[in-house]
Amino acid sequence: MSATQDWLAEQFEAHRSHLQGVAYRMLGSLSEAEDAVQESWFRLSRSDTTDLKNLGGWLTTVVSRVCLDMLRTRKARREEALEGYLIEAIVSDEARGNPEQEALMAESVGLAMLVVLGKLNPAERITFVLHDIFMMPFTEIAPIVGKSEMATRQLASRARRRVHGDVSHLNPDLSSQRELVDAFLSAAYAGDFDTLITTLDPDVVLRDDRQFEAVRVIRGAAALAKHVSGRAKAAQVALVNGSIGVIAAPQGKLLYVLQFTLKNGKISEVDLISDFARIRKLDLSIFPS
Repeated sequence: MSATQDWLAEQFEAHRSHLQGVAYRMLGSLSEAEDAVQESWFRLSRSDTTDLKNLGGWLTTVVSRVCLDMLRTRKARREEALEGYLIEAIVSDEARGNPEQEALMAESVGLAMLVVLGKLNPAERITFVLHDIFMMPFTEIAPIVGKSEMATRQLASRARRRVHGDVSHLNPDLSSQRELVDAFLSAAYAGDFDTLITTLDPDVVLRDDRQFEAVRVIRGAAALAKHVSGRAKAAQVALVNGSIGVIAAPQGKLLYVLQFTLKNGKISEVDLISDFARIRKLDLSIFPS
């Protein structure tokens, strides 16, 4: 390897973490993100860098284009990406390569965020990640997605509405409702039976559409608390059809959604939805910060 190649390799390694973060948010898969980053190195190593002034910007552009191609190929393979979440979720840990690293990466990005990003089309996702997360100007994003600057701004605006929902119609009591659901999730995760009971209406009902569950309907606070105690490890509060809800997505791979009905400061009904035909009809968005 020449001195120039040595220098390029050193500079590339200095940018690898950033590139992996960009690619992971775009693709939602650590192995695919690593492939995209590696492809950007191949392209760099074959390019004339004599007049290259901003290596970081150049690499971000390249990895974004690689990710866009991968997303478009993925979309062509399956019309709906949601099926892929379940397929990837049940693959063995050995097949994943590094499940612990992927779990850490998913947690750092946000499980619900990964799921919601997965519902964007490829150009929307690339634009949202580059502009709203990494603050890249539209003038630089437009050539990547092959749109005019105005069209790229519209892509970002549409993606933003889908990610964050329509905040103008949110229930003003949403914050207090979130506190209740957060307490429910924390107690479920910790296996704190007594605290779980305090979050539930005595006559609470859980309806579970998973076919492998022996019990499809659970009634009563004690029965429900016993059923969920020690669970909820991959659950995160989100907006489901504009109301308080939960997305369960280990490593960012969607398994099910919870919808809640609240009454008198308690959880009175819980609907667990895992059927993809039903999930596709849900409007999932990130809880406003």
